[in-house]
Amino acid sequence: MVLSTANLTVDMDIDTKHQFINDVIAECKSVLEENPGNRCAKYCLEYLNSEEGKNLDSKDVVTFYKCIKTGLENPDSSLGCYAMTPLDYSKFGGFFDKVIRDYHGDESGDKKHITDWNVDDAEDYDVKKLGQDELSMRVRVGRNLIGFNLPGEMDKDERIKFEQKMLPAFDQLMEKYGGKIHSLTPDFGDIGANPNLISKEEYQKLVDAHVMFKDMDADPYLKSAGISSDWPYGRGCWQSQDKMRIIWFGEEDQLRIMCMKKGSNLLEVFANLNEMLSTVESIDGIEFARDDNYGYVTSCPSNLGTGMRASVHVKIPNLTADGTDKKAKEVCKPLGLSVRGTGGEHTPIGADGTVDISPSARLFIKEKEIIGKLYEGIEKLMAIENA
Repeated sequence: MVLSTANLTVDMDIDTKHQFINDVIAECKSVLEENPGNRCAKYCLEYLNSEEGKNLDSKDVVTFYKCIKTGLENPDSSLGCYAMTPLDYSKFGGFFDKVIRDYHGDESGDKKHITDWNVDDAEDYDVKKLGQDELSMRVRVGRNLIGFNLPGEMDKDERIKFEQKMLPAFDQLMEKYGGKIHSLTPDFGDIGANPNLISKEEYQKLVDAHVMFKDMDADPYLKSAGISSDWPYGRGCWQSQDKMRIIWFGEEDQLRIMCMKKGSNLLEVFANLNEMLSTVESIDGIEFARDDNYGYVTSCPSNLGTGMRASVHVKIPNLTADGTDKKAKEVCKPLGLSVRGTGGEHTPIGADGTVDISPSARLFIKEKEIIGKLYEGIEKLMAIENA
């Protein structure tokens, strides 16, 4: 069935609200028949039959539907939900908590995220000890600011306002790291022209170089969640002079902050990111949204906690001899590693067997532990590759 949202408004009467909730329940059942792994549908069904779900007022029903819409419109989703505001994780806690703990493997149901970047007692994570040459290393985190909706709930004006909020911060970063802002926002509305606007050709070059993200409006999951709305307003990036530091703005999270480096010691790129994050957080008016249970708030529950993805490019020609990453994924999954192509998710592997690997865990794991997991993963993966 196709859900009708014609009467879905914040001032709908109680009969309309109950009818819509019943329609959502029916849609969840329909989705689960063909896609039993859809967590959104599974836990939405439970939630709307709970006291908390039944007592949602009309305004909250509208917001909750926005949170789950992508999971119902894209039934093959494994998660299928996004928060619209930082407070949604507590406001709709009866739903999100079950989704989050299921996805992140917390069977106890009572874990709390702890943030810890301290690597003073860390081992020497130099991959040369594993027989590796210098690797292409990248670490990124997702962050969102207090005082703004998350990207799925932003309208065009708020996207522009957020970009302008970040301009003084980028100025301070450029004082330290140099570089340039590359913006896709056509104009700033009543305020006037955008001095950082780049051409379509410049944008494509940045995409090809993996500096900028692709057109989000082509992604059906982000489109259903409202995250790609108003494209390309409020979208762009800052890149440092040495090309090793990048901040995306206006993607799935308000900010994606990342560092990359070619080297052999994993701690180097980790330390660079920690330093840049400290610089960003010290800027007046910049405060990252956090949750008492889940750490740093992100749009997608999969990235909660650290919001971190630490990855390296490694050559595994034996495991990719068939030209695909199928066998590599089978080997890496038990090691707690995710495998992607060299250009990111849904991209092909390198012609020489190079793949992008990263620890899967984001939540209920300390930042410093992620780097350790990555090193251990490389060690175990290479042992299998060379067996």
